[in-house]
Amino acid sequence: MRQLTIERTAVLILFALLFAMAARIPVDTDVWWHIRSGEYTLTQGMIHADPFSYTRAGEAWINHSWGSQVVLYAIWQAAGSFGLAVFTAALATGGMVFVYRVSSGNAYLRAFALVLGAATAAVFWSPRPQMFSFFFTALLLYILHIHKREKRDVLWGIPVLMAVWGNLHAGFAIGFIILLGSLVGEALGNLLNPKREQAVSWAGVRKLALVTAVSVGAIVVNPYGLHMLTVPFQTVGIGALQNFIQEWNTPNFHERQNWPFIFLLLGLLGAVGASRRRLDWTDFLLTAGTAFMGLLAGRNVATFALVATPVLTHHLDDLLTARGWVIRPVRRVTPRMMRLNALLVGLVLLGAAAKVLLVLDAKTVDEAQRQFLPVTAVEQVKTALPEGALFNSYNWGGYLLWALPQVKVFVDGRTDLYGDAFLTGDYIPAASGGAGWRAVFERYDVRWAFIEVNSGLAQALRTEPGWRVRYEDDLAAIFVREANANG
Repeated sequence: MRQLTIERTAVLILFALLFAMAARIPVDTDVWWHIRSGEYTLTQGMIHADPFSYTRAGEAWINHSWGSQVVLYAIWQAAGSFGLAVFTAALATGGMVFVYRVSSGNAYLRAFALVLGAATAAVFWSPRPQMFSFFFTALLLYILHIHKREKRDVLWGIPVLMAVWGNLHAGFAIGFIILLGSLVGEALGNLLNPKREQAVSWAGVRKLALVTAVSVGAIVVNPYGLHMLTVPFQTVGIGALQNFIQEWNTPNFHERQNWPFIFLLLGLLGAVGASRRRLDWTDFLLTAGTAFMGLLAGRNVATFALVATPVLTHHLDDLLTARGWVIRPVRRVTPRMMRLNALLVGLVLLGAAAKVLLVLDAKTVDEAQRQFLPVTAVEQVKTALPEGALFNSYNWGGYLLWALPQVKVFVDGRTDLYGDAFLTGDYIPAASGGAGWRAVFERYDVRWAFIEVNSGLAQALRTEPGWRVRYEDDLAAIFVREANANG
């Protein structure tokens, strides 16, 4: 308590508020197929062939997120949506703690940058395996920072980190992007900067290269062996992701939730241009590379935030120091100030806890999930399921896997399993309700449909002879094919 200075008080308040901001109700439909997969893995064993759909039944599937799915299912079993939200907030806050550690300047400068970085990354935060990648990316950057800035040899931890990461999420590819960017950046620093300012020595570069090579081998230590290394390449090669899945699209900068990305990018450019500090080659490659990735796909914006936030502080700190605009931290506090600081921290912690509890109240969670997920429609159809093959919306396939486990879905969020040919050749023509939907329905002998109430297919089925509405609300519509309909 005697060390509770104003600066430390500000840091505690910062992370309490970040945690409260990151605790959100799980309404992402992909959350549910991950939980269902985790349940299956624990009860039936490792998944090597698709057990959930009838369109890909028995097809080989590399479930690259199996480890994180088991963790998410265990949390769900223990604490439901509340547990998932708190766990997500813990990973998000933990990642930002590492960002804070690698940043420069006093607590106030770091707090300013961290708020901007967190606001940028927050669009990515949801209880999905990708949160493990967020946390491990921040941890990897911290290890590289210790090696470079603090001259401590901790690179041995990277293969261990990558071995764990490879069993949690295919986002381990981000780790290799950062490692390769660091290798090239440090090599350029040695070649092009004769004074070797801010550069790792050639011996350090060689060791980093060796650690990277060993890390590739570490990824193979998983239930799918060498096949795990192919997953990132297969995923980015699916054209339907870029064309139809929102998080793989270029960010829509008309949406205010994407504005922090713009502010962070422009602020970084301004800080680098105004400071006297030379832009480190590694910093340049990593910020430029992750900015490019973020501009291509919104899901990569969080990676840019992790990389760019510390670089922003390096140059802002240099800029402010050169002009004498530095707030000197108070090293000692009086007993009265200490008590006031403790009271302030306590009030903020209580407020943050109250916010989390109110947002994650069971009634509030139920209302939010009914607003974004077809909960009511599932309840209506669960008591008397229609017979025959189901056609379902891609967006809701993951939720149906969990909510109606006895039903085989047509499609869900596992795009790596379904692939371009199926998504663009079968699913999209049917879901659009255009001229090709009847052929797809006949090919798969579809007998009922669970789709968005205002979708193109819903409009088509309303006027199609032999089909009737079984249930509809403001969100979902369920259609069934009459038993005596042709085909």
